[in-house]
Amino acid sequence: MDKKIYERALALHDMLKGKIGIKTKLDINTADELSLVYSPGVAAPCLKIAENQEDVWRYTMKGNAVAIVTDGSAVLGLGNIGPYAALPVMEGKAMLFKRFAGINAWPICLDTQDVQEIIATIRRIAPVFGGINLEDIAAPRSFEIEEALQDLGIPVFHDDQHGTAIVVLAALMNAAKVTGREFGDLRVVVNGAGAAGVAIARLLRCQGQKIEVCQAVSELLICDSKGIISPARKDLNESKRKLLAFTNRRNRSGSLYDALEGANVFIGVSTGNLLKAEHIRRMEPDSIVLALANPDPEIMPDEALAGGAAVVGTGRSDLPNQVNNVLGFPGIFRGALNARASSISPDMKMAAAQAIASCVEHPRRDFIIPSSLDEVVAFKVARAVEAAARLNMPKSAADQDPVAVPPQLRSYGTS
Repeated sequence: MDKKIYERALALHDMLKGKIGIKTKLDINTADELSLVYSPGVAAPCLKIAENQEDVWRYTMKGNAVAIVTDGSAVLGLGNIGPYAALPVMEGKAMLFKRFAGINAWPICLDTQDVQEIIATIRRIAPVFGGINLEDIAAPRSFEIEEALQDLGIPVFHDDQHGTAIVVLAALMNAAKVTGREFGDLRVVVNGAGAAGVAIARLLRCQGQKIEVCQAVSELLICDSKGIISPARKDLNESKRKLLAFTNRRNRSGSLYDALEGANVFIGVSTGNLLKAEHIRRMEPDSIVLALANPDPEIMPDEALAGGAAVVGTGRSDLPNQVNNVLGFPGIFRGALNARASSISPDMKMAAAQAIASCVEHPRRDFIIPSSLDEVVAFKVARAVEAAARLNMPKSAADQDPVAVPPQLRSYGTS
């Protein structure tokens, strides 16, 4: 990390003593106002909700509230640093929810890494929230937690998996256009078989997608620290064995460098400084390199370009083509909340990726993905996700009124 940025960030956090706070929507200046928002008036919405639980969406904050839940086990590139050290990241994420989608988000940092305890805790706090954003929970624990909570009645979305995959897909759609390739002709190597790598693989191979809205890449290899995930390996856990159902169709074995032979796309969600120009030369000319490890990518852009890459993206804001989850999760949850969706379906994820890609009207080598500060992105993603959600709802649910749209999105004409 840049020393100056580190020092400035530390000073800012010390000054703020927390980056978020609560702001009331109504000033309480008179006894009459107090009687409406608290006793005795507050009994009226309480009784309405007691009679009809669905009224909680009408009379409370639930329809615009998200919990950001972590156990601190996989924070950024910092690893298992625990719930206390994870809190600054969760506060930052809450700021982004508010800034780009007008959503009120609360950091919930749990002092346990027991799967069943995390599941039980989320179930108990769910009445307050319209959605759950799982964050920085290590795989394979994150898979189990997310899957177990899909019956909660509100979206439960592990952003490190699906948010990353959605934004990667959007970047890859536009990178393929820049290099003159058909998406279905892409031969992809994903390095990293954790939460993000697995979700990327599933999205690129259309797992769970309707075929009419999805086109799969031609070939996909996934590598972990020991090389290509192959049927020949005897050290694969259950999660990695499941990947073989839709990856490595030619049963290739070997190292990451072997996997790069003949590939035209590299996607890194692993650790920094793994590759050099000579490794990129193993790939097809004019390759696409998305090196997303933070803070140090698997290969720096100048090195990748020297090796023959045509398009290079990283996860860093100080380099071109930043592939960042902030392009996805605010709009995804905004759309899901507006539709009052009970989950975030594969079709909603695909709609989000297509919406992000469409924000770059004329892609070029140094501009395949919109800026992380582009406010229009969340609007477009929200509209696309909401539409996809409503298509699959029963008519009675699809016709219901959406939750309140935040002011910064109203000017873009959301419903």
